[in-house]
Amino acid sequence: MEYAKNILETIGNTPLVKINKLAEDIPALVLAKYETFNPGNSTKDRMALKMIEDAEADRRLQPGGTIIEGTSGNTGMGLALAAIVKGYKCIFVISDKQSKEKMDILKAVGAEVVVCPTDVEPDDPRSYYSVSRRLGEETPNSWYVNQYDNPSNAKAHYESTGPEIWKQTDGKVTHFVVGVGTGGTVSGVGKYLKEQNPEIKVWGVDTYGSVFKKYHETGEFDEKEIYPYVTEGIGEDILPENVDFSLIEGFTKVTDKDAAIYTQRLAKEEGMFLGNSAGAAMKGVLQLKEHFTKDDVVVVLFHDHGSRYVGKMFNEDWMKKMGYID
Repeated sequence: MEYAKNILETIGNTPLVKINKLAEDIPALVLAKYETFNPGNSTKDRMALKMIEDAEADRRLQPGGTIIEGTSGNTGMGLALAAIVKGYKCIFVISDKQSKEKMDILKAVGAEVVVCPTDVEPDDPRSYYSVSRRLGEETPNSWYVNQYDNPSNAKAHYESTGPEIWKQTDGKVTHFVVGVGTGGTVSGVGKYLKEQNPEIKVWGVDTYGSVFKKYHETGEFDEKEIYPYVTEGIGEDILPENVDFSLIEGFTKVTDKDAAIYTQRLAKEEGMFLGNSAGAAMKGVLQLKEHFTKDDVVVVLFHDHGSRYVGKMFNEDWMKKMGYID
């Protein structure tokens, strides 16, 4: 009989799916690495499990312990699934800009959720970085994950996502495009692919209000670049250790409005019910089309599922209120 011993064994081996209508103006073959097929409906399942396994191996995480993390929702979901199977408790700190669906989903899988304000500095004691770190120090028998600087994040994608893309494209991949947040996906996949073929180009998708693009181009961390934005899961107001800028050819920035509109278009024109960062990634690919030729194979990674955004990008009233549609 063929079956997984538990839900964690179903993580990975997600399909590549051709983008058709939305890629009509792009000369290359555009393929989506469709990460919603993971059990927690996002690419974060991969690194969540890897971070837990590595913490167990060196005893940072003890039996019956509490996992504490600041998350935009998807890493929390991956950690929660692994915690259920392995017998840990979870406390997740989330910013108030994240969708209600994400908060409700985390509670549904047994996690305690602490909500923090978005519009504060990273080192403000109210920020979700500060609160999660403090809870990690105060909670007995706990482990603070810190996905931003935890090397197991990038390692997970180096060991699984990168090799899958290489194998699925028969080594023909020429470009990898992905939204950048914690940096684990872009760095892990980028490192693996460039080791197989140094000619492969890696492009990051950034959002307005984030520091990545300017920092990559100038080496300057410009606080004037930082302001609140709507797009979830990509961009940062800090420089995570997991972002290896030497692996990235460049960044393209996508507006909140375009990200939201292309999230809807992926659903209505490709049948791909995906999250907000997928809309940003798809628009990013279109903005980069001058870099592609007819012989290229472009892989774009779609992070998470549309069910997290039914109150936002898939809600017409919300889209009108934001001024994204008439």
